[in-house]
Amino acid sequence: MGEKVVAGAIDLADRLRYREKVRECLTGLGRLLDEKRFDRPRNLMGLEIELNLAGPDGSPRMMNAEVLERIASRDFQTELAMFNLEVNIAPHPLGGRVLDRLAEELRTGLGYAHRKAAEVDAGIVMIGILPTLGAGHLVSANLSDVDRYTLLNDQILAARGEDFTLDIEGVERLTCTSSSIAPEAACTSVQLHLQVTPGRFAAVWNAAQAVAAVQIALGANAPFLFGRELWRESRPPLFQQSTDTRPPELKAQGVRPRTWFGERWIDSVQDLFEENLRYFPPLLPILDDEQPLEVLDRGGVPSLAELVLHNGTVYRWNRPVYGVVDGVPHLRVENRVLPAGPTVTDVIANVAFYYGIVRALAEDARPVWSRLSFDAAARNFDAACRYGIEARLEWPRRGRFGGTERIPAVTLVRDELLPLAAAGLDAWGVEPADRDRYLGVIEERCVRRTNGAEWQAATYHEARGSGLGREEALAATTRRYCELMHGGEPVHTWPVGPPQPAVPLG
Repeated sequence: MGEKVVAGAIDLADRLRYREKVRECLTGLGRLLDEKRFDRPRNLMGLEIELNLAGPDGSPRMMNAEVLERIASRDFQTELAMFNLEVNIAPHPLGGRVLDRLAEELRTGLGYAHRKAAEVDAGIVMIGILPTLGAGHLVSANLSDVDRYTLLNDQILAARGEDFTLDIEGVERLTCTSSSIAPEAACTSVQLHLQVTPGRFAAVWNAAQAVAAVQIALGANAPFLFGRELWRESRPPLFQQSTDTRPPELKAQGVRPRTWFGERWIDSVQDLFEENLRYFPPLLPILDDEQPLEVLDRGGVPSLAELVLHNGTVYRWNRPVYGVVDGVPHLRVENRVLPAGPTVTDVIANVAFYYGIVRALAEDARPVWSRLSFDAAARNFDAACRYGIEARLEWPRRGRFGGTERIPAVTLVRDELLPLAAAGLDAWGVEPADRDRYLGVIEERCVRRTNGAEWQAATYHEARGSGLGREEALAATTRRYCELMHGGEPVHTWPVGPPQPAVPLG
């Protein structure tokens, strides 16, 4: 939700008019689709990564404004809380040596940002949830000083009408309450964009939904929150609960959460934008002066500002995006599934797998979504978040007998999905050496059944076994994670355990 939102009073008439404007925007979108006004295929991808700031002791540092001032680059921006940053990588055509180029850009940018953060005794950490975060860090006073975050917090809290309840039961159980949306800031993710034509949008979105569970199983990197070991990927339940506008009574009535997996395969991008209007009241009913249908009547291209802003307050794991560049509209699928980290190599391996498998599945003559129920895909997502790389997933059975079967995620990836991802990268024209290098990282994770979450949990338990208390073990795990993250070797090669104290010589 990157719009320039200015905090101000919102009255009842604004909400009514805003709903009307979103409906006008939907009509305008339909006209643009009917008139085939969208950009031609350009095979463009984009990448954003949310980051944490931590001190040498591993604890969060509330100083993104100071760090951003020192970085002084438009590639880096604020995020929800003062210990968050976001880095945006310029769009790249998929093909050639794009994976190695992305890796080099990330290493250069993150290395520079880390050096600048070090000038104020902080550092950059790529991780799904910083293990040293406590409930006292995630309060409204630590939200970034940006109008849109203040307004969003106020409107979500007003819609809910009471404190947020966090209740997540995994290896351990966490229960607590919050008077703001600040706990959402604990979730730091990688967002992958793919520009698609309207005719291909539904197939790409459906494919992305089908493999979201696999992405989580392979890339889980958020097992701890507020000192408790929860799910292997605790971001999704945390994000849903910390932005939930529904008090218990509305949950009981089956009202949909604003953070959700969805409920059906789609036939058109319009299905998703129509659901947004049908199911979700406006949180930020801020009206734009543009009259979208009049702009279309004059032959122009509307920004559809209300539709875009409303879409930014519905937190789908695969989100539709409408944009206009140089007067030409385009559509993107924004994949919001993956946690940040652990290393640049791991991030690019996840990127390679996603773009490869989505291309292959979207072009399959017998698409997976015709053989797998949407409910099964949603259950898979839940299982992957809970169990990470040890998850068992439901998937269409190969061969002529049809039906589905539940199999280990690592078996599914190695036997079926990795060859498809390789074929998808070939179809994009990605260099074979890059393809093999980064998909090889995914294969090794499967062989060793190791990802960021498994390493964090194993290292934490080893630290506890050595006699450290809970907080000390989490801090030691975080410090060791940071050391190995900046070392750059992929997580499946990391030695388990906190650093050993030096033994004096002599």
